[in-house]
Order: sequence, then structure tokens, then C-alpha cells
Amino acid sequence: MQKNEGIIDRLVRAALGIVIIYLAYQAFSGIGQIVGYVIGVILLVTAATGFCYLYTLLGVNTRK
Repeated sequence: MQKNEGIIDRLVRAALGIVIIYLAYQAFSGIGQIVGYVIGVILLVTAATGFCYLYTLLGVNTRK
């Protein structure tokens, strides 16, 4: 598994993941809350690992 995310991409993903998880906790309920948690966790995991499977499928690489 080779990293395919640049530092800016990873920082944006981490920030969005935190915001989405916070909004899921504060503003949503039911299925919306679960979806928010899942999306937020996915963003945090991809930011932490530097690898995005979707980027691999699309042939995108933001890492220099």
C-alpha cells in the first residue's frame, strides 16, 4: 500500500473528519448520525495512513 495523499490533502481530510464527527454528535440523530460517524472515521483513517483507495481506482496522486 503506497501513500497517494499529499500533506495538504491529509490535513484537509483530518479537519473535515473532525468537523463531520462533531456535527454528527451535536446536530444529527438516527441514521444521519451513523452516516456522519462513518464518513468522519473514514476521512480520519485515510488522513492518518496517507492512502485513499478511491484515489487508486481513479489514478489520482496528490503526493509529490
